[in-house]
Amino acid sequence: FYLNDCPDPWASYFPPNRLFLLLVPPDILNEDTSGDMSISEGENATMLCKAAGHPTPRITWKREDGQPILVRKGLRDYSKVEVYNGSNMHFWRLDRRQMGAYLCIASNDIPPAVSKRISLSV
Repeated sequence: FYLNDCPDPWASYFPPNRLFLLLVPPDILNEDTSGDMSISEGENATMLCKAAGHPTPRITWKREDGQPILVRKGLRDYSKVEVYNGSNMHFWRLDRRQMGAYLCIASNDIPPAVSKRISLSV
């Protein structure tokens, strides 16, 4: 924001005509983020995680138990990832090995990072 946009009494604290960067730590938007899910085996599912902050938060996912996340690559093939990046985590044709608690983690280098636990039952 520019000083001219600053309401009084803040204007007296800053030199005129200077640009200031407002830094805001991440905050998970619960109304736009998935809750616990129960999905039948073989069905598809998507976990959503949305966060606000400035700079814009990065979203990563981890399993709460520390095990790798299984990402289906074909009918029988999976890859294992320690961290999944992105606000939407898609599961195609779920199987029981993917059941568990997942952590949606929002971070933007402004402490603290925040997380939400989402349980997936299959």
